[in-house]
Amino acid sequence: MIAQTLFWLPILLVSVVLHEVSHGWVALWFGDTTARDAGRLTLNPLRHIDPFGSVVLPLLLAVSGAPFLFAWAKPVPVNPFRLSRPKRDMIFVGAAGVTMNFILAFAAAVILGGLRPVSPVWVHGLSIFIVFNIVLGVFNLFPIPPLDGSRVLAGLLPVRPAAALLRLERYGMWILFGLIFLGFFRAVMLPIVELFLSVLVRLTGAELAF
Repeated sequence: MIAQTLFWLPILLVSVVLHEVSHGWVALWFGDTTARDAGRLTLNPLRHIDPFGSVVLPLLLAVSGAPFLFAWAKPVPVNPFRLSRPKRDMIFVGAAGVTMNFILAFAAAVILGGLRPVSPVWVHGLSIFIVFNIVLGVFNLFPIPPLDGSRVLAGLLPVRPAAALLRLERYGMWILFGLIFLGFFRAVMLPIVELFLSVLVRLTGAELAF
């Protein structure tokens, strides 16, 4: 189990670091230098690791035999008021992390689809990488602050409903833990994850193995 966990951790770190950095890259594109000024536009994982979300939580899930792994990194700072058009631009900034995870999953599936025959270690590693990025992307699509979906939805809503949605962020983690405890994400998210995976497999010819 420890060996498997050490195998998974680099996969998790690469995924969550690129997820967060992509927010900062897109924010910089639209004029906000906050992430760059804070030294967060780097792929150095030490700049992004959240002690609990990046290390402790995935270790606990792995050791406890949980049916899935999840992790997060420290959010990259973004100042909406420094964007050229804050309401519109936050849609793209918010969508950047999810888009990055789907791109990573697709790229890994293309590689996996073309690597036959290949070492089972590579197949196993790429399979985990694909599934984790799909899970992370789908999870962040839900419009619950502080998830990315809430940023996208806030950019699409009129000002008052958007402000009301974003005010929920102080309760966001409690809402998420409550929904997880009630089985909402198992009932709603897993079918979406399976749909994404089936489409990805059909498109790339990848054969996942765990």
